[in-house]
Amino acid sequence: MNTSERAPSAKKIGDLETIRSAVEAHRAAGRVVALANGVFDLLHVGHVRYLEAARGMADVLVVAVNSDASTRANKGPTRPVVPEAERAEMVAALGCVDHVVLFDEKSPLGVIRTLRPHLQVKGTDYTPDSIPERAEVESWGGRVAVAGDPKNHSTTDTLRKLERSA
Repeated sequence: MNTSERAPSAKKIGDLETIRSAVEAHRAAGRVVALANGVFDLLHVGHVRYLEAARGMADVLVVAVNSDASTRANKGPTRPVVPEAERAEMVAALGCVDHVVLFDEKSPLGVIRTLRPHLQVKGTDYTPDSIPERAEVESWGGRVAVAGDPKNHSTTDTLRKLERSA
């Protein structure tokens, strides 16, 4: 199935230049843009709560999803379980998400520098002081925030449970 045959949510997914143009249009219209990021392998309720909370802090939510290569660099050779295109499509299908971009680097810093969001939102495994990209975001007057519920859900834990039950 090609992109044009997929659900309308597939239209939310774009390359970095396409998403940059969309973010500039949102900014010009006076909308506050937030950026969230993650692997989103085996999408679970913790992901949904994080993204819904992030969207609640802004008018527009962009989600940067780690590519397969980026995920392997961060999580090891057995990850991701779900291919990048499918993970991006699932994230895009969430009503709280406005735009999705895949990125290949180990960190989202390049995406952050290109998009220059008003707000970068991380999950509750961070504090505002521990967000690695904080200085970059604050350098142009942006801010960082933490959102979601306590980190009681994880793909790694789910995979371990599946292995034990196999």
